[in-house]
Order: sequence, then structure tokens, then C-alpha cells
Amino acid sequence: MAMVEEMSTILEPRPLQNFVETRLVQDITDRALTYIGAGFPVHFRGSTGTGKTTLAMHVASKIGRPVVMIHGDEEFSTSDLVGGEFGYRRRKVIDNFIHSVLKTEEDMSKKWMDNRLTVACRYGFTLIYDEFTRSRPEANNVLLSVLQEKMMDLPPSRGVEEGYLKVHPDFTAIFTSNPEEYAGVYRSQDALRDRMVTIDLDFLDRETEIAITEAKSGISRHEAERIIGIVRDLRESGKCEFDPTVRGCVMIAKSLKLKGIPASSKNGFFSQMCQDILASETSRVGSKGSQTKVKEAVKELVAKYC
Repeated sequence: MAMVEEMSTILEPRPLQNFVETRLVQDITDRALTYIGAGFPVHFRGSTGTGKTTLAMHVASKIGRPVVMIHGDEEFSTSDLVGGEFGYRRRKVIDNFIHSVLKTEEDMSKKWMDNRLTVACRYGFTLIYDEFTRSRPEANNVLLSVLQEKMMDLPPSRGVEEGYLKVHPDFTAIFTSNPEEYAGVYRSQDALRDRMVTIDLDFLDRETEIAITEAKSGISRHEAERIIGIVRDLRESGKCEFDPTVRGCVMIAKSLKLKGIPASSKNGFFSQMCQDILASETSRVGSKGSQTKVKEAVKELVAKYC
């Protein structure tokens, strides 16, 4: 039963649908696989929309081992990674050996359940710890011995005499995080950061953004180039609270495809669609002044490129 519950947390390492692998992406992937092959965890760090999680999944598919995924959360404790006692196991014995005497024994005990980190360490799976700096640093302390000594300390309630689990030699860890100035992000411990190789991700190059937008939406390359031009110029304008990403490009492109209209400044719906999507992506909720400024900039860029 425990094995079935553990296996329900596992993802199959299959190639991502419509994944675009340009020269830039190949270079990052090759570097990551080199560090992993040398025995080091990899950490993709970058702003929202730079493709950290997608790259982590892509690298994991290249490794070929089953994948366990964890999403960082400030409410996490060590037990959310390692495991804990959940629910109860009930045991009842009825003795009716003498027909006139009924003897009943009953006891209840808590049931230990391994969580995802323990499952990955035991079976040698690939761990993707997405946005790991959203978890409190003390919750991640268990990773220090896992990554360095290849041992996991287990609580006494686990019922293992040795008190530790030897990490499977095929275990691999891939981490992602946002920059530390982002809201809700904790500063990672130096000791943990020292145990991994960090690859900083910036916004993708123009060719990769065009290829991704085209592949994810099905629009023509010509129209993808127009959308990318608008977004990249807006990114350089300095008028946004948050820089627009390729996600915004894909959202515009998919909406364009669904509506069946051209990327043209003569089409008022397209211009309004770009304003809606890019203003919401680059401004805080409720930040009306910033959104107005972005919409004006987008309107000018639509006229320039379309």
C-alpha cells in the first residue's frame, strides 16, 4: 500500500510537448547535464517567465529517471519534505478459543508516510524542487546532508534503527528560484547554495522567443516576429514594473489564432488585446497608473510593427 502511495507522486520523464530547442537552449541543457554527470545538483535562477521550470523538466527528461516534483511553500516544514506520521493504523485481535469467553485486544498507532524527498532519495529518482527559496531556510536544512554526504537523517518515529537513509547513487536534484528581491522569496543558506551549480537565466534571445511563440500558438513566423518586436521593445522601454516575457507573447499569439485575425494595427481588437495582456503581465494588480502608461506604449509599438 505504501509503495502505491509513493508511486502516485512520480512523473514519467517524457519530452515536453512543443518544446523548442534552439542553440541557446541546447547550450544551457548541455552545461546542466555536464554538471549533473559530474555529481553536482543544478540550480536555475532567473526572473519569472525566463523558462526555469520548463528547462528543469527538459533536463530531467534527458536524464531519463522518474521525476519527483516539489513546489516551494513558506508553510513547509522538514516533514513536508521527508515525511511524517499521518492518520492511524488500527489493530484488533478477537480470541474466542473458549466459546464461553470472548477476549478482545485493540491498539492504535500512527502511520508513517514518506514524503517526496525521501521517495526520490530511496529510489534514485530525479528531484525537481521548483521555487525552493519560497520555503523557509530551516525547512531545507535536510538537503545539506543529502547533497553533500549522500545521507538523509530520519526522525526516530520513522522506525529505522540506523536513523538515516543512504541516498541512491542515481538520485539527482534540480532546483529553480526567483531572484531574492522578489516578494515571498527567502535568502537561501550559503551552505546549500555552495552545494549546487547555479545557472543564471536571462530573457531568451530573439530567435528563441520567435520559435517558442510560433510553436506554442500555431501562428505564422511573420506574425510571431511582429509580436516579439512589440514585446522586446516594451521590455527595453523602462516603462514597466515587471519586464514582459515570452509568456505574454504566447498569450497574444494564442488569442490571435483563436480569433482568426491578423496582427495588424488596422485591427482595433488586436491592439486592445496586446494592451490588455501586456499591461496585466507587467503591472501589479490595482496599479492603474502603471497600466495606463504601458497601454500607451503598447499602442505606439503596435503602430510601429504592424
